Amino acid sequence: MIKAILIDDEAHCLDTLSILLHEYCPDVQIIARCRSGNEGLQAIKKSKPDLIFLDIEMPGMNGFELLEQFTEIPFAIIFTTSYDQYAIKAIRFSALDYLLKPVDPNELTGAIKKVREQRHLPIAEQFQMLLKQIQNKDHQFNKIAVPTVEGFELIPADEVIRCEADDNYTHLFLKNKSKITACRTLKEMEEQLRDFPFFIRVHHSYLVNLNEVTKYIRGEGGYLVMSDGSTVNVSRSRKEELLKRF
Repeated sequence: MIKAILIDDEAHCLDTLSILLHEYCPDVQIIARCRSGNEGLQAIKKSKPDLIFLDIEMPGMNGFELLEQFTEIPFAIIFTTSYDQYAIKAIRFSALDYLLKPVDPNELTGAIKKVREQRHLPIAEQFQMLLKQIQNKDHQFNKIAVPTVEGFELIPADEVIRCEADDNYTHLFLKNKSKITACRTLKEMEEQLRDFPFFIRVHHSYLVNLNEVTKYIRGEGGYLVMSDGSTVNVSRSRKEELLKRF
């Protein structure tokens, strides 16, 4: 059973999330529902939850300010937010989970599945990265947090040559000839990297850094030769978009 605290200043959002959790995630036990950041902070200290659902925008103490009260965060977090492009971008780059309001049941069950299966809680550096990005909106994102079975690795996005799907995992091949296996699907990695314009999905199994392409060989879909000497197939359906990007 996952013990969860819900923190949101809007009562109807708490009600909706409670209903969805009861219906779709029976292994989540709601141990507290809080209408403010201060109330949430006290509930966390008292109840020691496994997971919190944290609204970002709240009067008084918002979700990010609540997190700043902790030197270590011993619980999983799923942010809940209305569309805020910058906040979502910061959360995505930090490899943390979020749900857009109104919450979709499929996205909710997917987020809970990640919490259930994760072997490590988020590390302090992820939150430092997140808070730095939120506090300084002119800061240019250059690193991403990559979740692995051991924890997380923080790497510059432009060091990634290509990403290759492996079922529910993704292999990232870097310029230093190392390989990182992320506990994320390729679709999730694509989402995390989509704000870097030099990445493009060229096949259902491949995402590439266009700056690291050295050659394109024509064919039905063709294939790419990358800077590390590897070759990457291009699917016929994605060929036109790739050529436009070139």
